[in-house]
Amino acid sequence: MNDGMSSFTKKEYAMSVEYVKNYLGDVSALAAKIQKEQSEALNAAIEALFVAWRDGSAVFILGNGGSASTASHFAADLAKTVNDAPMAQGLRALTPWDNVPLISAIVNDRPKEDYFTAWLDTYYEQGGLGIGISVHGGSGTDHGGKWSQNLLKGLGYIKHRGGITIGLTGFDGGPMARMVNISIIVPADSTPLVESFHVVLHHLIAFGLKERIGAERKKGG
Repeated sequence: MNDGMSSFTKKEYAMSVEYVKNYLGDVSALAAKIQKEQSEALNAAIEALFVAWRDGSAVFILGNGGSASTASHFAADLAKTVNDAPMAQGLRALTPWDNVPLISAIVNDRPKEDYFTAWLDTYYEQGGLGIGISVHGGSGTDHGGKWSQNLLKGLGYIKHRGGITIGLTGFDGGPMARMVNISIIVPADSTPLVESFHVVLHHLIAFGLKERIGAERKKGG
């Protein structure tokens, strides 16, 4: 063992090696399962975002906790990476967590279920597309009550105004998977695996969209 592992006993080291092996084995098996079960939904998500780009519609991405950082990352990729040719336009993708003073003001003044709808009251535009990112999709509770009710309410806000909605969830998808137009479920009962694959899939969608936009630009001459 090198110096970085000198504090491990042989038993602890063997347990760590086994954990790494099992975790990465789960990653490999889950990737194969997603390819088999979710390819159609992933293609539908790329097409919906392509239509939003073509029509100049805005995209509103909602998530809590770790999913909030994924939402910000996804918004950045949609705004720039999908069409990074000189003088080219990406998608107008927005997430509330990129304006911390605003969301903290909303949190201070409104019930927690209204975080996203209060933000959408200002930013939502007719025809906008909503993306929700949630490990449990609104299933489960803790000391604060039911999980992700603000996210479900935000997606409902967009749906009721005629917008297309996309959900990235895990576990069994929860109520969010049943309410969105396009449901992408990471079929794992593991928060770290679900959150990790949400980043993998948002990159798949963003770069698949980039290919789609590139093909459209070539077709147009």
